[in-house]
Amino acid sequence: MSDTAQNERAPKAEKGQKAKGGGKAKEAAPGRPRTPKPADYVPRMKQRYLSEIRPRLKEQFKYTNEMQIPRLDKIVINMGVGEATQDSKKLTSAIEALTAIAGQKPVATKARKSIAAFKLREGMNVGCKVTLRKDQMYEFLDRLVTIALPRVKDFRGLNGRSFDGRGNYAMGIKEHIVFPEINYDQIDQIWGMDIVVCTTARSDEEAKALLKEFDFPFRN
Repeated sequence: MSDTAQNERAPKAEKGQKAKGGGKAKEAAPGRPRTPKPADYVPRMKQRYLSEIRPRLKEQFKYTNEMQIPRLDKIVINMGVGEATQDSKKLTSAIEALTAIAGQKPVATKARKSIAAFKLREGMNVGCKVTLRKDQMYEFLDRLVTIALPRVKDFRGLNGRSFDGRGNYAMGIKEHIVFPEINYDQIDQIWGMDIVVCTTARSDEEAKALLKEFDFPFRN
C-alpha cells in the first residue's frame, strides 16, 4: 500500500476512535442539593420517642413487654389529581410537589375501574402517593405538626375519631402550600392530600395516646 493511501485512511480511523470513546463525555444533570447528614444522625421526633414517649406509654398502659409499646409503622401520603385524565402535565406538577414535601419520589396511582360519566378508563393515572418509613417518616411528622398544621387556614384541631379501629389514623389537608418546601410564588395549582399514619397500636385508644405524645393537635 502506498504512503498516499495510508494518509487517506488515517483520518477515517481517527474519526472512528472518537465516535467510540474519544469524544467529550456528557455532563450529568445537576441533582437536587441535599445537606449531608452525620453518621450518628437521629431525627428529633425519633429521639424523643425513644427517650420520652416509650417510657410514658409503658407506664400509662402497664405494658409488661417492650414489644407491646405502640410505635409508628409508616406514613402514606396520597394526592388525587382528577385533572390528569385530561392533562398529563397536571400529574407531573403534583408529583413534583409531593416529591418536595416528602423528600422521596412518589408513584402514580391508577383508576381501578372505568366510569363513563367522568370519562375515566381503567388504568388511567388519577393521582400519586408515597410511603414513608424510618427516618423520613419521623422527619415528615415533625414538619407536619410543627409547621404545616399551624399554617392551615382556620385550623381548629384534628378530628379525634378518624381512627380505623386498628390503630391507624387518617387526615386530610386541603392545600399543599402549608408545607415549607413549597414556594407559593412558583405553583400553578393548589392540591389537596390525604395522610394516613399507621401505627402498631392494637386499639384506637393506644394509637391516639401515641399521636398525642407526638403533639397531634386533636380537638377536645
